[in-house]
Amino acid sequence: PALLRRPGHRLPVFGLPATAGLTATAVTDDARCAAAGIALSLGLALGGLVALSLRLLPGRRPAGEQEALAWFDAWLAEYRPTVGLYFSGGPSSVYQAGMWLEPLARLDGRPLIVLRERYMVSRVPATDIPIVCLPKVPTLMRLEHSTLQVLIHPSNSGKTSQVLRIPTIKHAFVNHGESDKLSSCNPYAKAYDEVWVAGPAARERYALAEVGVEDKDVVEIGRPQLDAVRPYAGPPAGSYVTVLYAPTWEGWDGNPGNTSVIAAGENLVRALLADPGVRLLYKPHPLTGSVDPRAGAADRRIRELIRAAGRARSGPRPVASDELAARTAELDRLTAAEFREGADQAERMLVQSAPPAGRAEAVARATEAWEAAYWASLPEWEHQVVVDARPSLYSCFDVADLLISDVSSVISDFLASGKPYAVTNTGGLTEETFRTRFPTVAAATVLTPDATGVPALLETVRHPEQDGLAGERAELRLRLLGPSEPSSQERFAEAVRALGAAAATHRARMTGRATPGVPAPRQVRPAPARITLPAPERPGQLA
Repeated sequence: PALLRRPGHRLPVFGLPATAGLTATAVTDDARCAAAGIALSLGLALGGLVALSLRLLPGRRPAGEQEALAWFDAWLAEYRPTVGLYFSGGPSSVYQAGMWLEPLARLDGRPLIVLRERYMVSRVPATDIPIVCLPKVPTLMRLEHSTLQVLIHPSNSGKTSQVLRIPTIKHAFVNHGESDKLSSCNPYAKAYDEVWVAGPAARERYALAEVGVEDKDVVEIGRPQLDAVRPYAGPPAGSYVTVLYAPTWEGWDGNPGNTSVIAAGENLVRALLADPGVRLLYKPHPLTGSVDPRAGAADRRIRELIRAAGRARSGPRPVASDELAARTAELDRLTAAEFREGADQAERMLVQSAPPAGRAEAVARATEAWEAAYWASLPEWEHQVVVDARPSLYSCFDVADLLISDVSSVISDFLASGKPYAVTNTGGLTEETFRTRFPTVAAATVLTPDATGVPALLETVRHPEQDGLAGERAELRLRLLGPSEPSSQERFAEAVRALGAAAATHRARMTGRATPGVPAPRQVRPAPARITLPAPERPGQLA
């Protein structure tokens, strides 16, 4: 079965006995070695041929293309999707789609996830939302005749232009985070029907960028992912200040101000570790070092500094390892797909994309329990390098007393907590220019590459009466993320309903034009009714 799933390994495996036998004969002059090796290779090849032939039996043949397309059309007609998430990208970018799964699942209506790469299906976090993978453009175009009204897009990709050609669907760019960097105002955004942003600051950012996005097409929805972030509850309750250092990556343009890892990372970490009352959490961006090798090298040195400091500390460790092990086993059980022996790639995707109903809720509860057990299992003084998917960035927000980061969406999201934060200025700008150019820095402590301001910053965290930026953080949070009421999830749902109504009106108008004697409806955008329909049986995934 393993060789059936990995055809590229067949030839080396089948040829290995013959190669070994011939080599032995060359060394020993014993022809029996070569004969035995060749015979074994032929036997393996024959066995593989038989296994492959069995897969041609009627009951084991994969569905043909026309059969699969007929099934897909029937499923679309039965499920009647209304809103979906479209995503195309590489394995390291799956987090961009993952952050929108829960807000999408909480909508009324019939959600759907549309992927373009087969390998992405197994990497999407656990969800109850049906997943379809449509690698071919002609198959993708079949969505035009479905009931799908709205697609949200958390990122741009080369394949995005293909789905934008479907005239019956309205498209909204929701992004995977907002910052003051130019990438948050990409000119590609004008290709969408609407651009959904968190708050007024992003609306102003698009207006100033002059990239072709009209103000009427910008909709403020907040950040639904942040509704669960715990608010500020006062100074650290224990003996240690927990500092989260979460720098962004170096980016594509070579701007030295993109990331602090290269110019300031080691200085910041040394300054934090020099304070005996600090517990440091280091969570670098997953793409750190992917463009500039210096960033990767600095990241490795930072990790070693933190681990060395951790080894130098000692103290009693909480007895929670058994609890964590149990929570880990439960979470792994819920998130791991179960496959039959010999399942091929298509069958694995089918299982992965059709989880049991209620799985996402169970995974959410298990994840919350795992995170509680994880933090409880760590001594309050122990530094951590956090690079795995668990714990999440938002979980780190909840345990941190202070964030140090760069100009990125991380600081915008952290503002939901109301806690102090600092931003490193590594672009060679004066502090005044730095604050003016990047509005998200307005309520931050600005740190220089030499990290001389770290001790004073820590004092403001320990003694909130010395924190003169609390009021500015509250004002900036309102500008960046919008009001707390109605909630971001409610505003997101309302944006989906309104854009869905526009799609329905447009579709009716186009149908009227194509049908002689049928008057086209007026071009208005009424508020749509809340759609709540019984969901059919969960479908499989179309490869």
